[in-house]
Amino acid sequence: MGRRGFTVRDLTEILLHWQAGRSIRQIARSLGIDRITVRKYLRWAVSLGYEPGQTQLSAQDWAGVLQEHAPELGSLTRPSVVFAELTRFHEVIVAGLETNCATTVWQRLHDQQGLQASLRSFRRYLHAYMPERCQRVSLTVRRDDPPPGQEAQIDFGYLGLWEDPELGRKRKVWVFCMVLSYSRHLFVHVVTRMDQAAWLQAHADAFAFFGGVPASLVVDNLKPGVLRPDLYDPQLNRGYQELAAYYGCLIDPCRAGHPKDKPRVERVIPYVRDSFFAGRRFDSLGHINQEGWQWCLSVAGMRQHGTTHHRPLEVFQQVEAPTLRPLPAQPFEPVIWTQAKVGPDCHVQVKRALYSIPYSFKERPTVGQTLAVRLSPRTVEFYLDQDLVKTHLRAQAGQRQTDWQDYPPHKADFFQRTPDWCRHQAAAFGPAVTQVVETLLARHQLHFLRQCQGILRLADTYGAQRLNAACQRALAYDDPAYHTIRNILSDGLDVQLLPSVGSAASGPAAGALLHGPDQLFRFDLHCERKDDHG
Repeated sequence: MGRRGFTVRDLTEILLHWQAGRSIRQIARSLGIDRITVRKYLRWAVSLGYEPGQTQLSAQDWAGVLQEHAPELGSLTRPSVVFAELTRFHEVIVAGLETNCATTVWQRLHDQQGLQASLRSFRRYLHAYMPERCQRVSLTVRRDDPPPGQEAQIDFGYLGLWEDPELGRKRKVWVFCMVLSYSRHLFVHVVTRMDQAAWLQAHADAFAFFGGVPASLVVDNLKPGVLRPDLYDPQLNRGYQELAAYYGCLIDPCRAGHPKDKPRVERVIPYVRDSFFAGRRFDSLGHINQEGWQWCLSVAGMRQHGTTHHRPLEVFQQVEAPTLRPLPAQPFEPVIWTQAKVGPDCHVQVKRALYSIPYSFKERPTVGQTLAVRLSPRTVEFYLDQDLVKTHLRAQAGQRQTDWQDYPPHKADFFQRTPDWCRHQAAAFGPAVTQVVETLLARHQLHFLRQCQGILRLADTYGAQRLNAACQRALAYDDPAYHTIRNILSDGLDVQLLPSVGSAASGPAAGALLHGPDQLFRFDLHCERKDDHG
């Protein structure tokens, strides 16, 4: 058994809630963290000169502060020595709880057998290993409604089967519900698949529907069995954090398994299913949502609420709407955060498209690293830890975005040497080199591309002047091939004068029969007759 390890993101959530003016008790309840732990980190923030309710830093700013002043706070999980001690007394604890309460069992172990663990640690051990011994009577304590514009509660659940006219079959649909806690005004958004983009878009539509933004959002800890696993990781999704920062609101997750933390929205989904969805036919998903928003105004908004005994829409219009924060001037662009691993070819695959990544970043190789990926409608950004590594324009599925500068120089140069590059480089080396390259590319542009690249690479060893002379000699013998030019250079023949046709320097040469095939056949016939006559 190990204690919980705190990451930088855990600590920034504590500090964000603190700077929003929330108490230590509220922060501990919302994040599921012990108050002593919360107080420890807030005391550290105060020691640096920050004040509760006055500091206005973003999550990224807090992460920078933590990295600069206390990098050790985000340390890895440590083994629990206390639980290891209690494990040795496990059987004694089980037997003792049959006849005595937990406090008595701890007291006897402490006094008689030398148990060093505190009573609080003892109770934590019981909750972890013997939860059936810790059951208490559940009492409901009704809390006062928050002030107008202060809070909205959110839930998401299964709505039912919808007969899709376009597909000709039934489809499962889910509903997103947001309820303003003061007025009980309701917004619904129906989807066939709740991924990150749909989740964020539902929030943006809800704020547009209300015409403003509440100060805090109380959301459920959605389980992978109900929602797609990529919507939430153990912490808030980074795209969700961006939405909260953009609209200037605070996200307050409920405790896992505590539906009473959001009672004003807990029974809304059955009400939506019965009053709005059941027994009705819809032409499309867009039609469902248009009718759903109208139903929120004309039916749900005008009903006599069972708790407040007022019409939610009237209370909203008269009291709560003026207290909401105004919407930003520009609409929010939902972004998706995911992860991708850099392959051996310096590319990562995101949404079935490939993007190149620099082969090293801050003197660290990136191949094999898992990067955080931020997908917007127009761009794709890649992060290693908190650092931006690369930005690409977003590509369609099946496409490839490659920046050759991301490869090592000795790899990038080879792939950048296209036929046009070869022609341009050959022109700089001399006319004979240009003629050789043009001759080879004219035969087959792709098949002879490697030969052209190899010929041009010879200039690195022998220089442009000798390469041009070697190409001139190869052309004279009508053999402009890579191996011919390389052999001329290696044997030093490029520095010798080219022989003139028929000159003495060329030496004796055998005569060639250049009279055509007719003369050849006549010569063969003459030889046969001569043989016949001996």
